[in-house]
Amino acid sequence: MKITGISVYKTDLPYVGGSYGWGAGNAITTAIASVVVIHTDAGITGCGEFTPCGENYMVAHSRGVEALVHLVAPELIGQDPRQVGLIEQIVDHVVQGHGYAKSPIDIACWDILGKATGQPVWMLLGGKLCDGAPMYRVIPQKPPEEASQELEHYRADGYRQFQIKVGSDWEADIERIHSGVLLLKKGEKAIADANQGWRVDNAIRVAQATKDLDYIFEQPCRTYDECQQVRPHVAQPMKLDECVTGIDVAQRIVADRGAEICCLKLSNLGGISKGRRLRDYLVANRIPVVAEDTWGGEITTSAVAHFAASTPEEYLINSTDLMNYNTRSTGIGGPTVKNGKLFATDGPGLGVEPDYDSLGDPIAVFGEAP
Repeated sequence: MKITGISVYKTDLPYVGGSYGWGAGNAITTAIASVVVIHTDAGITGCGEFTPCGENYMVAHSRGVEALVHLVAPELIGQDPRQVGLIEQIVDHVVQGHGYAKSPIDIACWDILGKATGQPVWMLLGGKLCDGAPMYRVIPQKPPEEASQELEHYRADGYRQFQIKVGSDWEADIERIHSGVLLLKKGEKAIADANQGWRVDNAIRVAQATKDLDYIFEQPCRTYDECQQVRPHVAQPMKLDECVTGIDVAQRIVADRGAEICCLKLSNLGGISKGRRLRDYLVANRIPVVAEDTWGGEITTSAVAHFAASTPEEYLINSTDLMNYNTRSTGIGGPTVKNGKLFATDGPGLGVEPDYDSLGDPIAVFGEAP
């Protein structure tokens, strides 16, 4: 089997809630999805997606995907996409870094490998170790009465983990964490996610003011070193997210015992191939993980669901159904949601096909694409 062509698509994904606020005053109303479709001489296609949480998230930009594909397509056309390790080596040789732009290529090749072998991607990753990944939902930035009503709705759907978005005004964030944690019932978990938004001094102030509360303290500052300055002042488990960018950071976390939980965003890491190695290393060192991505539709959520399904249940904190954050789609099919859990498909590959009606015409085509 040989790659004959690569197509790149783009589509807008409006957020279902109107505006999604995160970090230091950031907000997203419409995300821009980039979808890569790899074509083969066997008639099998594979798809992958990258969607940033706004164009300023993690220095990742939606235009980066077509730029990278433009560079690597001449080297990939004629290669066997089932050799995911070889494809990864070729792409890394042509372009250093920019894992977010490499991710959809890597994921599309895993999709093809699954289809060619008649296996779901979770089987290729080692098997189903978690049958239904627990999910979290964001506690809305609304008055306590309205927030409580929304939480009741999520509880009825089976959600038991809730993320409190903070990171903008540290003084207001203290109150927001207090009020959010007080809304929880027995058996529920809260995560206060600053999305890198605080300075070190203000993160310490928040930690000291909330030291008696039971919640997870997530990514207070921009860099790993800054987070480690805050860590001695934090009474809660610390979760690192945006600064977890590769195996080098994971090695530092293990050596320093720098976090109790690591969030693994597939696009942040460069796709399933690199994400799997990093996850397995962390799990081997008894550090649990979160399986998710920066944003996305059905294609991204499918990759996340297979990644989560192949993660040992004991070491999987949660995941999320990104496809349900949007009013438009990137794919048809994909994972299902039931009782607050995300279930990967059991069919070959990712179990999702591009939604060409939503994606429209490709913005770029390299090689031959039907």
